[in-house]
Amino acid sequence: MHTPVSADETLYFCTPSRVLLAAGARHRVAALCAAQRWRCALIVTDRHFSGRTTVVDALVRSLAAEGLESLVFDGGEPDPSTELCDSATEELLARPGAARIDHVIALGGGSNIDLAKALCLTLPFRRPVASFVGTTRFPGSPLPMLAMPTTSGTGSEITPGAILLQHSSATKVAVMGNALRPAIAVIDPELTLSCPPKVTADAGLDALTHAIESYLTMDATRFDTGGDADPSYSGRNRLTTMFAREAITLCFTHLPRAYHVPDDLRARTGMAYASLFAAMSYASAGLNAVHGLAYALAGLTHASHGSTNAALLPYVMDALRPSRREELADIAAMAGVPRADSDAMARQASVRTRALVQELGVPADLAAFGVPERALDQLVHDGLAVTRLAKAYPQQPPEADYAAIVRRAYAGELSGIETP
Repeated sequence: MHTPVSADETLYFCTPSRVLLAAGARHRVAALCAAQRWRCALIVTDRHFSGRTTVVDALVRSLAAEGLESLVFDGGEPDPSTELCDSATEELLARPGAARIDHVIALGGGSNIDLAKALCLTLPFRRPVASFVGTTRFPGSPLPMLAMPTTSGTGSEITPGAILLQHSSATKVAVMGNALRPAIAVIDPELTLSCPPKVTADAGLDALTHAIESYLTMDATRFDTGGDADPSYSGRNRLTTMFAREAITLCFTHLPRAYHVPDDLRARTGMAYASLFAAMSYASAGLNAVHGLAYALAGLTHASHGSTNAALLPYVMDALRPSRREELADIAAMAGVPRADSDAMARQASVRTRALVQELGVPADLAAFGVPERALDQLVHDGLAVTRLAKAYPQQPPEADYAAIVRRAYAGELSGIETP
């Protein structure tokens, strides 16, 4: 869909300074680090990669061959907590050579990358990570980071923040700022070949959600940046929508194949591009109701991030038809729906999206997720409480829409399907 240029358009766009995507790209990491004149790496990963693969050992050897020192922290966990970050900081600062660390290499899924971002702050400034929550102004520059994702979905190698679980409040908190965007993103589709189908589905649906949600989010001309001169998120613009469209097409094309045929490198490469482009969209445009409600759903069910997004995505899309009909019609075409009346196409966008969710074995409504009807009002309340996302929802005020989305997601009702 071509949109005429408007004189009042706003574009603010941030990405890492270097992005490398290629099969075998991991073998170029050491040379890239040496080219930055970095001297001592902290490799942040988990015990799967340090103990059950050769990736970490090979990385350490290649860094040494380039004349770089390295330390390894392999205590990464799913949904890393503020407590984990602080204990890791204390442990690392006690190690010989810690004072020489001048960059961080993150290896793993989004959880490892988020932990690494937090350590980029806590190590040089020797402060608890909680002291960086709620502010984008840091005492100085964080350690520079190279991110090497092993799943195709989170886009953490592009984004400006780290999401951490805070056990004391049983909530997730964000450490956010453009200075936390990795300096280099190295994306090697070969690293995703070993992902089991469930992980592939979860990560891939996360990428699809990022792409669709940022494609439909609030325009930059309406987005409230709170007066921040260097905002992490600033609403959709002409550049973010370009990346989002490509990501949506790639997800619908390659995600089913990557799920059903895990060793298909072409499909894995397609999803690597999908995840990257989705991140290049949402990491500037931002997100809204899907993620806000998904955080609340995860708190209730403890289900994975990608699956909670996927369970809500079709219903948020359906709710946005009044303001995003043409965009939804475009999404339907990207999903393979034959061109027809734009209203009918817009209705089919959510239907096709839900069909993909179901094909990947993810529950497609809240009842199937095990959410009791009595919890729906609390789900709405908790979703609206994520105000940074609620205020970016395109149809303001969001309260009535959020309530309708949750009710329809519980019943599995979409406008493109007649209810018996």
